[in-house]
Amino acid sequence: MERTRVDWESGSWTREPAASRADDGDLVVMAIEGSDWWRTTHYGFVHDDGHALVSEWPTDAAVEVTFDASTLTGLYDQAGLLLWAGAEQWIKTGLEVSDGVLHVGAVVTNGVSDWSLAPVPEWAGRLVTIRASRGGEAGDAVTLRARSDAGGWRTLRVAPFTAGAASVGPMICAPMRADLEVRFTEWAFTAPDADLHEDPPIR
Repeated sequence: MERTRVDWESGSWTREPAASRADDGDLVVMAIEGSDWWRTTHYGFVHDDGHALVSEWPTDAAVEVTFDASTLTGLYDQAGLLLWAGAEQWIKTGLEVSDGVLHVGAVVTNGVSDWSLAPVPEWAGRLVTIRASRGGEAGDAVTLRARSDAGGWRTLRVAPFTAGAASVGPMICAPMRADLEVRFTEWAFTAPDADLHEDPPIR
């Protein structure tokens, strides 16, 4: 599969953000305060009002989104990818500020949510790419990876994702503030991972 850049205009919002604009080929998005996705676990509440610009996800493809992490400074500020199969089956993966530190991680939801994360303070202010791959032998799963523009891929998670039809695209959430703005620089579909233990190419 050849790498195919997705036009911002071809996606549809799960929820319209406070503002969005094209800027020299990039997409700049401002989140609404209180926006988030979470389902039940630990906290007991359901949030389903984050912002994601999604399009149909081919069943044998990887997706990558790149964004500028420099504006992620407030508690629970988030940006990355949303993988959406329905209200009770979805994954959000990317960067999030927790306890004053930038983390990379994922929330995997199958009926209820779980959360995994790891600190990456060295990624602050860098361009970060989040990747999700399915297809091939991983027909019932998705492999999540991330990297900054200063290094190679890190494997974040291999998670169940059994949906056939699904949509995917860049996401942003701002649970705690009204002025989070994130610049997304690329959204692309590309060939799925050749092997779980083999890093995909860096482009």
